[in-house]
Amino acid sequence: MAPALLLIPAALASFILAFGTGVEFVRFTSLRPLLGGIPEPRGPDARQGWLAAVQDRSILVPLAWDLGLLLLFVGQHSLMATDTVKAWMSRYFGVLQRSLYVACTALALQLVMRYWEPVPRGPVLWEARAEPWATWVPLLCFVLHVISWLLIFSILLVFDYAELMGLKQVYYHVLGLGEPLALKSPRALRLFSHLRHPVCVELLTVLWVVPTLGTDRLLLALLLTLYLGLAHGLDQQDLRYLRAQLQRKLHLLSRPQEGEAE
Repeated sequence: MAPALLLIPAALASFILAFGTGVEFVRFTSLRPLLGGIPEPRGPDARQGWLAAVQDRSILVPLAWDLGLLLLFVGQHSLMATDTVKAWMSRYFGVLQRSLYVACTALALQLVMRYWEPVPRGPVLWEARAEPWATWVPLLCFVLHVISWLLIFSILLVFDYAELMGLKQVYYHVLGLGEPLALKSPRALRLFSHLRHPVCVELLTVLWVVPTLGTDRLLLALLLTLYLGLAHGLDQQDLRYLRAQLQRKLHLLSRPQEGEAE
């Protein structure tokens, strides 16, 4: 049992890293652009047009760097999700396969956020400058971001969050309960094979609904939108199963606790 118990700290460390990265991702995608954390150009004419931008190395170099960071994250997230790599990790890391995937994803996302290069001199697709838009558009964006993140956290709770983070696999292994996926229904396994990102619409809202869409933010939104779109393959059968599971869990949450009716 001692070797099995050593798996628990590793799974918890992966979970803590992923949770902290999630908090940092909220700041990176929402708080910084909505609260003015992105550096502004020094003068009204400092930003360049789109034609001039493609010839300016001070714009192209940081964009190329940001693109490389995003491709690194997408490559890691996709490669480690393939059946071949998962089988290899399961052979050498056993029940920690999911925790290792989560930890590597968190580390790749940390690299993106920590080394991201803003492009304040680049052109903007849209910007709320004149009143009353300069006041109301950021407020509306903030409200939509709050709603989106609340929906994201709610959806993750509807799914098996402990299993997504790799904790449940280790817990079941220590107790000798087997593999959690083996206990799921064929409809659930079918859904998981089609749905790699259960919060696609909400993440797209966070990425695109900003008061100022600058060059680097446009690159971030475009590439992640493309990636999220290609990763989805839901059909009507999946949506019916997902709706039924949501209704069942909402019913369990709304059911009176024991002793309340007494």
